[in-house]
Amino acid sequence: MKPTARSIARTYSDRVYPDPWEKVEDYQRVQSYAAEHPNAGRTAVGTALELPAGRVRPWLNGGRPDPVRGIETASANGWLDPDCEMAGALVELLAHILAGGSINETFVPAISVGRRIDREAIETAFRAVGVDTHCRHLDSGARATELYPATDASVLGRCLVAMGAPQGTKTTLDALPAVVRESPESVQRRFVEIYVAHRGAHFDTKATTRIQEERPPSYVGDLYTLISDTVSGNVTRGERGITISADAARELGFN
Repeated sequence: MKPTARSIARTYSDRVYPDPWEKVEDYQRVQSYAAEHPNAGRTAVGTALELPAGRVRPWLNGGRPDPVRGIETASANGWLDPDCEMAGALVELLAHILAGGSINETFVPAISVGRRIDREAIETAFRAVGVDTHCRHLDSGARATELYPATDASVLGRCLVAMGAPQGTKTTLDALPAVVRESPESVQRRFVEIYVAHRGAHFDTKATTRIQEERPPSYVGDLYTLISDTVSGNVTRGERGITISADAARELGFN
């Protein structure tokens, strides 16, 4: 699904609200009541809305809950209920994360440079959703070079999680996010091209490409179906891997 205010809010945790979306709703109720009763103090507002005065006070003094800040940032960037162009760019970024990136414990997404995915391609993917990038491990021989957002990184990561990207380990993901199949065919094809560019093994002696996944068979099945529906060339699957024929690989732009 596309990121919504509700789904973004629910990526946050809260000690008081089991569902952080309810905190957003309470904040909105407070703001609405205060606008209609500008002379009401925290006690009066809290009593009217059956909320503790101590919770109401910072909201009347310009404070905003973290989920509200996140929703406002996502909206300002066009990530909240995105238009068609932004929705496609977010799905393409999702492909980079699933195939060659990660989202860490603080919701910062990062994408690794690979043989077929260079730094410029990743910068372009981030720019398409409106953010510039920072680079790390550029001169490290032991770790892959990674790019991550220079601004609003954790909110972008929360949007991607709301779309179905895993936070932390990706190996337990048992299906492709539904938003991929909900996207136009052109976006699905671009998703496949990005995914195969990250994950497809390169062979010097043949054009065949193979994707090996340490993920549940159901995930591999989803990926196989998507790739098969995208190309006319032969694609086969095993329990953990997918083989893309030379003809199919060439359709995707790989020689």
